Amino acid sequence: MQLFHLSHTDLDGYGCQFISKKIYPDAKYYNANYGLEVKSNLQLILNDIQVSNSKDILFLITDLNLTIDESKKLHKDINKLNSEGFNIKLQLLDHHGSGEKCADKYDWYYLDTSRSATKITYDYFIDNYENFTTLCDNRFDLLIKSINAVDIWLEDDELFEFGKVCMTMIAKAFEINNTLFNTNNRLYRFNLLENALMFIDQENAHILLDEQIYHIKKEYLQLDENNDTMDNLSSKYLVKMLDDQKEDLTVVYKDHKGLLTYTLGNISIPANRFLKENSDYDFFIDVGRRGRASMRADNKLDVALLASKIGKGGGHPNAAGTAFNDFKETINYNDIKIYIQNKLNNC
Repeated sequence: MQLFHLSHTDLDGYGCQFISKKIYPDAKYYNANYGLEVKSNLQLILNDIQVSNSKDILFLITDLNLTIDESKKLHKDINKLNSEGFNIKLQLLDHHGSGEKCADKYDWYYLDTSRSATKITYDYFIDNYENFTTLCDNRFDLLIKSINAVDIWLEDDELFEFGKVCMTMIAKAFEINNTLFNTNNRLYRFNLLENALMFIDQENAHILLDEQIYHIKKEYLQLDENNDTMDNLSSKYLVKMLDDQKEDLTVVYKDHKGLLTYTLGNISIPANRFLKENSDYDFFIDVGRRGRASMRADNKLDVALLASKIGKGGGHPNAAGTAFNDFKETINYNDIKIYIQNKLNNC
């Protein structure tokens, strides 16, 4: 059976996927916040299911409450796929009370407001997979309890403070961008949770973990034996990922080749490193969710001039910014690439 697992973008959401990965190490994972991200990801998963090599599928949604319209459409789409030869089990596990109407209407929509989604998912796998607990670290149960304590805010729980540290740790795991590199980002967060297990049964566990997060992150991001600052390690790691995907991220302006990213933010260090390590690239553009872009060059193109041509912008020859009045927010990088390439073609 192939697992397609959609979950929220916080500790509770990633905690659910940290659980399912024990049973399904090759699962297809997706993460979404509410609104546009949920609708886009639901459609993406349905598209991915249709081209999957497996017809026997578990479609799991955790820590997300769907609207009535979203639930109705998903129910219809899954039934259609099943009528075409798929064997899809749809299961939603959530704890947000706003999903009550959907839970009353659909048997696949499970709702329990007394537990976090992570605890619900953990109990679900214990009940439905005989050998599940044998795949988990013997401290795994404590981690689940800590996530449950902080997510539903049980301040008197002995693991509440540890859960708080984990919550902040996952929320601030922004060294790897989760839009361009969602798989890498998710694995990074899983690694942080895996490392948290090492401390959870020790005295003052929350303090020990809090003091070690910086070192855990640096160890993950360090690509070779040479230690460095967090900024430099993160930049080097990011440039490695950009280099691996640069063909898919390339845009062109006249006879100049550029790299286009989406929602990276703070690009000064990685953009300059990338341009120095890739001499065939002349410029670097990063577009934010609200249609503002940062641009960098390395003396091969005046990006201040380019910024004024493709939008309302300007700056310095090697560092500039611009804004687009006709920009539409999306979670799909290809939409951004088409949009920016059209701007570059027409100026």
